[in-house]
Amino acid sequence: MPSVKARAQQDTTGWNAPRALDLMQRARVRRILPSQDTMLRNYTAKAEGFVYFYLDRRDGAEPTLINTNQVALELFWAAVKPAPGSSITPPPLTKQRIVGLREEDRLPNRMYYHLDHLTVVQNGFGDIIRMGDGDEVRDVPHPAAPSSGDIYQFRVADSLTITLPNTSEEIRVYEIQVRPMRTDRPALVGSVFVNRATADIVRMAFTFTPASYVDKRLDYISVSLDNGLWEGKYWLPNEQTVEIRRQLEMLDFAAGSVIQGRMRIRDYTFNDSIPLATFTGRTVGIVSREELDRFEFERGLYEDLDESGLAPPPSLAEIRREAGALLGTSKLSGLPGWRLNIESVSSLLRYNRAEGLAFGVGATYAPGLVWRADFLAGAALGPERPWGRATFHQETGADGLISLRVAFREPRDFGLRAAVPGLINSVTSLVSGDDYLDTYFVTGGRLSVRLPLQPTLDIETELIAERHRSASLSVASAPFNDDAQFRPVLRIDDGDLSAFTVALRRPAPAQTSGWGATARVEIGAFADGAYVRPTAEAQFDRESADHHRNFSVIASAGFVAGETPSQRLFLIGGQNTLPGYGYRTFAGDRFALVNVESRAGVFEPWVGIRAVGAIGAAGGLRSTASPAPAQPAWATWQTTSTAGIRTSAGAGLSLFWDVLRVDAVRGLNGGKWQVLIGFHREFWDIT
Repeated sequence: MPSVKARAQQDTTGWNAPRALDLMQRARVRRILPSQDTMLRNYTAKAEGFVYFYLDRRDGAEPTLINTNQVALELFWAAVKPAPGSSITPPPLTKQRIVGLREEDRLPNRMYYHLDHLTVVQNGFGDIIRMGDGDEVRDVPHPAAPSSGDIYQFRVADSLTITLPNTSEEIRVYEIQVRPMRTDRPALVGSVFVNRATADIVRMAFTFTPASYVDKRLDYISVSLDNGLWEGKYWLPNEQTVEIRRQLEMLDFAAGSVIQGRMRIRDYTFNDSIPLATFTGRTVGIVSREELDRFEFERGLYEDLDESGLAPPPSLAEIRREAGALLGTSKLSGLPGWRLNIESVSSLLRYNRAEGLAFGVGATYAPGLVWRADFLAGAALGPERPWGRATFHQETGADGLISLRVAFREPRDFGLRAAVPGLINSVTSLVSGDDYLDTYFVTGGRLSVRLPLQPTLDIETELIAERHRSASLSVASAPFNDDAQFRPVLRIDDGDLSAFTVALRRPAPAQTSGWGATARVEIGAFADGAYVRPTAEAQFDRESADHHRNFSVIASAGFVAGETPSQRLFLIGGQNTLPGYGYRTFAGDRFALVNVESRAGVFEPWVGIRAVGAIGAAGGLRSTASPAPAQPAWATWQTTSTAGIRTSAGAGLSLFWDVLRVDAVRGLNGGKWQVLIGFHREFWDIT
């Protein structure tokens, strides 16, 4: 992709100013010249690309990679001479042949791609843009098509100096913004970058109006096409990126499906002899399965992912924001504004010892890119109390976000970490009486502001004003096992809490090797006292080149000082913190914990072997001699300090794409053997 070296001041000539119209007319003429230019009779080229299918989270959490495809192509292009006596130039001949294709599933799926998801855009889409073989987008006029002046408006936005890849040559280009005259018809909106000297189209970056989407599940499609200058005179495809996001039309779930394709084109050969028979048949061909399997790729299946991750390039992420500004509206999604809201399976239906059976229903209002509102309400049948929350999100530029969350009797868990996904917790509560939550209820609000400091670093501040109330045991035993008695619900210190938090965060890269860290400080007031609570967590992940072996370390620590409410203390022990010991049997006003996991595939994707270990400590609480009514809530817990460092180690199996994990772990310092059944954390937030 060309790099920008300098940017002139914004042009103020306005929409459809003579300068913009003249540039686009020159671009239209130049766009058909390669087929008329006798200097370029034909070309062949090679392309290699990657197509990823993954789930993204609306809360910005790490995406979940489901499928990776790598494809290799041979490209053919040939000009067609006009018939004798005719002034009409026929369109050029194009052909693409898939000569290499391999894929790997990270999770079970039945994903099938349209052919144009696996191929290169030649001729800049032609005069009419179609995507997904017409099942996603069709009948969208190209902004440089002959009749585009009747459909689009144009404005010169910037003058740029770009440096081309693999060369020091600098090119001056104009950015021409494009928007349709009518937003209720299929059209694109974005930018076309035109060479100042030759009027060649150097780059296109755009999305579509909602009326363009044939598939009603489409949220958006964003496209970036970058051309390169070959042999100093031919502007032809160089890099291409496409991102397609879908969700159920009437249901706003916690995750949406994304297809992201990246293509690089190279090894152009010009004006050689290409047999006419090459262009017969369909425009996209494919060799036999045996030939596909024999193809030797120059890059590994995950090499591009390891270099770039799943995040779209900044230019692609910015396309929709700029498009909304061009149209004067933020409604660019193909999805309805109002939809049913299911944040997770557990928000719809759950069971635990404090709430009994609880249910919820919700709605989402998302009128556009800039802001959205999520509403969720329900009732817990055990205590026969309603609950609800509303969350409002406002984007503030690139990656900035303001959120306001208002809650009424919202259930929260005050452990250090959740032990199992919400759905599994409901199942174990119903069947075996194992409820891994320590629930309390919150009424109040939180206002948070997140701002990017660098591409890999952001800061988040939060103001908290909440009323906390203890939960009680609503059911004594598991409904499907009367002999399975629930443990007591840990009591908290009831009262009003106000706090300010600030956090610095470096997110760990998604699905690749790397590290991330978060440092957070909470300064708060509760009842008649104040406290400060610093915590930190760092994560390091290492993946093998084929992503069949990985190693992960998570280290966390924190302390709290002052008049601390019990719900701000630290609980560890058992599954997902310090396995091999009783669940949440250790408590303290300070803690340190390191968890280590390693996996190696044996019979991929069905079976892998695991090694796990943990080391941690918690303590600092002193016994109280106060009368019972004045005792802090933690004095009633059946917990102790770790009395030094506790360690655990074990091994196990990962099954079915590493979704299910079965580990045997022993606490090495006064612990015991435990057989733990766990699940990959990538799906916890949607269950």
